[in-house]
Amino acid sequence: MPLSTPTNSSLDSSIMSSSKLNICLVPMKIEWGDKQTNLEALEKLLPDVHPATDLVILPELFSTGFITSMPKDELRKYAERNTGATIDRIKLLSDKYGVAIAGSFIADSGGLLFNRAFFIEPSGEECFADKRHLFSMARENDSFNPGNSRLSVRYRGWNIAMVVCYDIRFPVWCRNRDNEYDLLIAVANWPAVRIDAWNKLLQARAIENLSYVAGVNCMGTDNNGFEYDGSSHILDFKGNGIAYVDSDKGFLYASLSKEKLDKFRSKFPAHNDADLFEILDK
Repeated sequence: MPLSTPTNSSLDSSIMSSSKLNICLVPMKIEWGDKQTNLEALEKLLPDVHPATDLVILPELFSTGFITSMPKDELRKYAERNTGATIDRIKLLSDKYGVAIAGSFIADSGGLLFNRAFFIEPSGEECFADKRHLFSMARENDSFNPGNSRLSVRYRGWNIAMVVCYDIRFPVWCRNRDNEYDLLIAVANWPAVRIDAWNKLLQARAIENLSYVAGVNCMGTDNNGFEYDGSSHILDFKGNGIAYVDSDKGFLYASLSKEKLDKFRSKFPAHNDADLFEILDK
């Protein structure tokens, strides 16, 4: 059973509110290993995003797909620095449409490869952090290096944290200590064969962290034959699906209310009883 209930009605301005954080998930179809095609597909999709949107969220490795099974020397051809073609294109699109854009890409830093999350604002402000938990079953750890910090950004009055795919399985890494974030973003290439786990983990992270959670998955078939069904969700702080779905484009929208979040945290302050802990570097 999907957590976010689709609607066949088209979106109108009454759904969006300028006093809230208006987000849009884009579970785009990825062509594995074809960066140019994926970047062009994104450029064609963005003009159709609702104009009141503040933040657009793309799947993990949206420009290449999860191509970790190829030899490292070949994989390196897809890697870029933070000033490469992918991020440069994202910055142009963020500025053009006046929205922040989040996702991840294959990054090269000093010859090391990373699955790097990004959050780009229309102002040009940027934030990056690398995926912490590498998916060893697909040999991601053979080519990529793990990150040691979680992406954290303040945007339009909201504290936002971001994790990448497999990270969502690890509640300590996602833990919302002292309500440090209001929205947790998870970007993924999560195959349909294990999609039930993705759905349940997103819901658990929302409930235990008293936070909104936005999880965006991709569509398509990877180079190992695994299918991806685009299952994506926007959940409130009780774990309830709150997304409105544009049935024509497949975008998911929601207006997040800081007022409702703060009211619930005040009424049910479970964070006051949370355990204190420290995460050690790997």
